[in-house]
Amino acid sequence: MFCFTFHDLLKISLKNRADHPAIVSGDKSLSYAQLNEQVEQLAGNLYHLGIRKGDRVGIHLLKSFAEVIASFAISRIGAIFVNIHHQCTVAQLKYNISDCDIRLLITEPRKASALIEAGLPSSLEYILVKGSKAFDYENVMSMEELPSGLKAPDVNIIDTDLCAILYTSGSTGRPKGVMLSHLNVVQSARAAATHLENNADERAIGIMPMSFDYGLSQLTTMFLVGATLVLQPIATAAEIIKTLVHQRITGMATVPTIWIPVVRMLEEHPVSLPHLRYVANSGGSLPSSIVRVWPKIFPHTKLYLMYGMTEGFRSSFLPPEDYARKMGSIGKPLPNVELYVVHSEKGLCGPNDYGELLHRGSLISMGYWGKPEATAEKIRPCPHLKHLIGDEKVLYSGDTVFKDEDDFLWFVGRTSLFIKCSDFRISPTEVEDILFNSGWVTDAVAFGVPDELLGQVVNAVVSFREGVQPGAGQLLAFCRKHMPSYMWPRAIHVWKGEMPRTASGKLDRPAVISELTERDSKAYSAQLLDAEESAASH
Repeated sequence: MFCFTFHDLLKISLKNRADHPAIVSGDKSLSYAQLNEQVEQLAGNLYHLGIRKGDRVGIHLLKSFAEVIASFAISRIGAIFVNIHHQCTVAQLKYNISDCDIRLLITEPRKASALIEAGLPSSLEYILVKGSKAFDYENVMSMEELPSGLKAPDVNIIDTDLCAILYTSGSTGRPKGVMLSHLNVVQSARAAATHLENNADERAIGIMPMSFDYGLSQLTTMFLVGATLVLQPIATAAEIIKTLVHQRITGMATVPTIWIPVVRMLEEHPVSLPHLRYVANSGGSLPSSIVRVWPKIFPHTKLYLMYGMTEGFRSSFLPPEDYARKMGSIGKPLPNVELYVVHSEKGLCGPNDYGELLHRGSLISMGYWGKPEATAEKIRPCPHLKHLIGDEKVLYSGDTVFKDEDDFLWFVGRTSLFIKCSDFRISPTEVEDILFNSGWVTDAVAFGVPDELLGQVVNAVVSFREGVQPGAGQLLAFCRKHMPSYMWPRAIHVWKGEMPRTASGKLDRPAVISELTERDSKAYSAQLLDAEESAASH
């Protein structure tokens, strides 16, 4: 049986591995046959409610069986699932519903009640709640109370049809809905399963939200090979390590904000993980201090450093056999992906020349829902590649990278975030990496602030590890010892507690910088007020 669509991923495993565990949550599991039964029941009810091919259906649930069932049921009838992170506020939820005209929402009773109280968007016709609805409102139904026996007809779906919409975190303005075709979803599963060497005996831990392409990819990859996905609703280091042991996890892939506390906990309290076959990082660069210690923490485990974008799923990976000699590189293109390093004026870059990473292949998304101009800016032909691929569109990453003499890619930084100090262009990532190397820091954000003489100078905001309080002055001294003078932060601000995250678990850099700027502005205003009152009293 060939796999063309998202729903085919379930059908293939149903045929070959019907009684094998598909998903596990805590001490409960669903086999592929049990999962398919519940998918068919929900698909029949959605079709009975009038949901048809091309309709958008929202999923706003905690990580659960219901989230997986809903995704496949929506796809089964040719509709488009829009997975919205469970931590989104009611205002954010309303925006997403209105932006892509969601007709039906599947959510928790508490969020349904809050949404009704705030006023339902005009496109929303039905709400299905997980569990008892505990309130009476027209067109709100409990998933558990839906009638059984309703069948959905077969719907013709091809791989270029729209499958899902995943909203970006909105760290730069309003969130945008990234449109993923069935081809995008299936090909990404093939690419991931190929380079990770996934097999049917895999038990991968699902930490990342399925509203994030990284989390969705973990689901699709496991289903492609008929393996098992173990859902991890609680993403604290202690709970993750507990699951790794008790569930005999073979594969763990997540982002730096989760890897950092997990690795540090394993450093302090080593745990035997004999079943763990591979670990992988994407969604941001790991600090070099973590990259160096990974082989010691996971001595018998394959180590993967990866790079990707929501608009293009994964792009590159560093093969484990090259980890020691190319430590920190984002590697080479995934199978069936082509990557270029291009300077906007000079064209294709040679070894060690900085340029923008451009991605070519079937993993590139269909663009942004309802935003053709933003799509055309991100996905477009490149004149410097015309002699190679003609007018084929490529994905512009917005990231500055370079290739070394062996064609391995190295991430430099987000182009728009570079700090321009005098004649130097400073990558915030490089500054943050040195801050992490102190061993005192759990979160770090470097950014530029205006300077009359130099244009911009570096500032940084950090949160210190629990029980470690060296102070900003001591950290500044560390920076002066380990950085060139043009990179020295003019100021280091201390953040109390954990910094805000985006829905995908990454540090929300704009939110951190904005809140810090607002806080400093208020403090400055208070100082001016004190000065004016003091002057008036004299």
